[in-house]
Amino acid sequence: MSRSLRANKHTLFLVAAAASWGTATAISKRAVDEIEPLTLLPIELAVSVGALGVAVLLTRVRFRWSSEHRRLGLLGLLNPGLSYALSLAGLARITASTSVLLWAIEPLLILAIAYVVLKDRVSPRMGTCAAIALAGVVLVVFQPGARASATGIALTVAGVAACAAYTVMSSKLLIDASSLTVVLMQQAAALAFSLVLFGASFAIGDPRSLSGVSATAWVSAVAAGVLYYAVAFWFYVNGLRRVRPAFAGMFINLIPVFGLAVSYALLDEHLTARQWLGAATILAAVVTVARLQASAHATDSVLVG
Repeated sequence: MSRSLRANKHTLFLVAAAASWGTATAISKRAVDEIEPLTLLPIELAVSVGALGVAVLLTRVRFRWSSEHRRLGLLGLLNPGLSYALSLAGLARITASTSVLLWAIEPLLILAIAYVVLKDRVSPRMGTCAAIALAGVVLVVFQPGARASATGIALTVAGVAACAAYTVMSSKLLIDASSLTVVLMQQAAALAFSLVLFGASFAIGDPRSLSGVSATAWVSAVAAGVLYYAVAFWFYVNGLRRVRPAFAGMFINLIPVFGLAVSYALLDEHLTARQWLGAATILAAVVTVARLQASAHATDSVLVG
């Protein structure tokens, strides 16, 4: 396979991951309206682990245990474990449209974390783009007279930050293990974490009964479990293998594109003119970052060659 075809394959994996996450956010909103976040998370992860387990059996992929594999698997505690526990809790308090727009800041957080952890240099132009994107976020989430939940926004941003840290750390640890087994190990770790959270919430509170949950919410939970976790993470890990974290992160800006379209179609959610301006500002900033990263990547390839 030529270098060009290999590059396109990883690009397609990353686009497919963004499409899966954006679409599944809107689907999950249907479920989280009736099922509490800390109850929904283990349900969705159990569905994902079951689907991945069947895939492993059908493909007869072998597990190879080592200290590196264990560390890679434990990253599932961070994402989807902590990241999606926070983001689902946030999604219960804000609209799906606002949620997917907030996820558009992840590429910028990846740049910042990669600078600290991997010593990747951030140019002044990229720093400017980060500031512009944050201005766009302010336009999206802070609406005069609106009843936006500050708690929901904060929880979602914390979840995005955890996901960004996962991307940087995974890129350092990804080895020759099958993407399917990597995702299964991480999802299993996340499921264990989510069950601990569910047990704690059950012990200190009185979780909403599942007896009145509609069939639509159950179908949404199952569909989101497969698409949000199993499918999206498999695509993302495959795409992350051969590219830099910042380059992979640039495709996250596609999540709002898919998420807004599906939110409009399924949930009839609409953005105000101010929010559309904020959304355009965010996307313009992250697309500029993507172009800068691609240019830097091309220059490095020429120098290495």
